[in-house]
Amino acid sequence: MKFNLPKLNMWLIAASFVIIIVGFALMVGAPSGAEEYNPDIFSVRRITIGPMISFFGFIALVFAILFKPKNK
Repeated sequence: MKFNLPKLNMWLIAASFVIIIVGFALMVGAPSGAEEYNPDIFSVRRITIGPMISFFGFIALVFAILFKPKNK
């Protein structure tokens, strides 16, 4: 099967998907509801670090798609 993107771009796209998934995994946690209050919903990991890592993953994804390897 022939793809339009080189193999290096595919590896970079896969790596950026992993970064995005890690960022979303850091945002996951126990919910807070009407029955019980969970102060962990305001933790730095869930509202700052996780979204930043996901954002960098999306930036890396754009870079991976637009990256053009040098021809030898």
